[in-house]
Amino acid sequence: MGKRYCGLLLVTLALVGCQRQAAVPWRATALSTEALENLAYPPFLVDAQAAGRYRQEGLAFRQQGDLARAIATLKIAAALDPHNPEGQVLLGWTQHLAGFAAPATAALQAALSHSPEHVPALNALGIVYLVDGQLEAAVATHTRAAELQPDNEIAYYNLSLAYERLGQTEQAIAAAQTATELEPGNPHPWVALALAHWSAADSPQATANYRRALSLDGRYTRRDYLDHLEQAGFSPEQIGTTEEIRRAVGL
Repeated sequence: MGKRYCGLLLVTLALVGCQRQAAVPWRATALSTEALENLAYPPFLVDAQAAGRYRQEGLAFRQQGDLARAIATLKIAAALDPHNPEGQVLLGWTQHLAGFAAPATAALQAALSHSPEHVPALNALGIVYLVDGQLEAAVATHTRAAELQPDNEIAYYNLSLAYERLGQTEQAIAAAQTATELEPGNPHPWVALALAHWSAADSPQATANYRRALSLDGRYTRRDYLDHLEQAGFSPEQIGTTEEIRRAVGL
């Protein structure tokens, strides 16, 4: 009986020990952002070289005007190297050109999630917001792009268009003026400056700046040529206002 009792006692103590050990809570080790990203998309799946080839092919399709094939090819490039901001920017901008605002925004935001200070991605996303009518978002995005790259004419030009649509004419004039100083040989900023002055009820300055655009590109004498400003970020209302300026110049 004594031996049986000792055996039962040892078994009981062992079970109690196991229960106590099991009761200790498990503590998870916090993973870094990089580790989490590697779990979501393991590095061995990345093929940067192949992604580069697909980016070149996609760009070639886009230059040929075949946006559908360009987007399909650039999606493959982005999947092969998802953390490369250049691939996401190419994809997002091509989707924007095809008129797909939502996927374009998603691709450009993906680029910025990996490279928050990537100025080309900020420029492109700001334009997508502008064309889509998300003016406050366009201002915030282009402002950040200008902060990161003070000589960024694209950001100031689009800031002018966004501010003009928001009715903030002083800011529109200031941004357009900076754009003309950064790229004086480009007629687009001069037209934007003319538009901003016109909205501020300063027709002499508006017509003077429009004439400066004419000196750089004589096609601005034609009404039909103004329609191309839609591709340069102008809204239909802004194109209509530009036509009023053109007539005021006497053309």
